[in-house]
Amino acid sequence: MGYLSYDNRVKIEIEDRTLAHLQVVIADKLRRGEPFTFTWRDEPGTGEGRTSVWINQSSALVFKFHGSRQPSINRDWLEVLATTASSIGGLRVVPEPAALTAEPVSSPAL
Repeated sequence: MGYLSYDNRVKIEIEDRTLAHLQVVIADKLRRGEPFTFTWRDEPGTGEGRTSVWINQSSALVFKFHGSRQPSINRDWLEVLATTASSIGGLRVVPEPAALTAEPVSSPAL
């Protein structure tokens, strides 16, 4: 379990695979100069509510991964996350869809 730190004041624990996808989407939005909100549900220990932060190019973000391996990236999930980031509600974690494109499988040599 890694985490995303926002302006050294807010830290949210996120699974490494999810965090890797969020990192791609957030970096892409910031590279294009598009600020947005990011909202998540709070952990039960901190209340049952939700937290939202405004992310722009001056936000201090740290993506800290627990594992050393880069998770594989699901392009379909990136597209869904990017769509939510561009919506009026802003970025939020949504379930990962099954990959629509299967990896090519090589047939055994005859």
